[in-house]
Amino acid sequence: MPKPSLLRLPTVKARTGQSRSAIYAAIQRGEFPKPVPIGARAVAWVESEIDEYIERQIQRRGAA
Repeated sequence: MPKPSLLRLPTVKARTGQSRSAIYAAIQRGEFPKPVPIGARAVAWVESEIDEYIERQIQRRGAA
């Protein structure tokens, strides 16, 4: 099993196509993975959770 890796916000934005404000709004609604604190003022997201989020979005397209 591969080791988990973390993605910083610019990468998450690029991979999801969402803005910072849209990401944080989706987190508040419980629709987007929560970030992991990695420092006093820094967060990152678990790459596999972002991959799963993207997969769910793709599956929603097929269900619509």
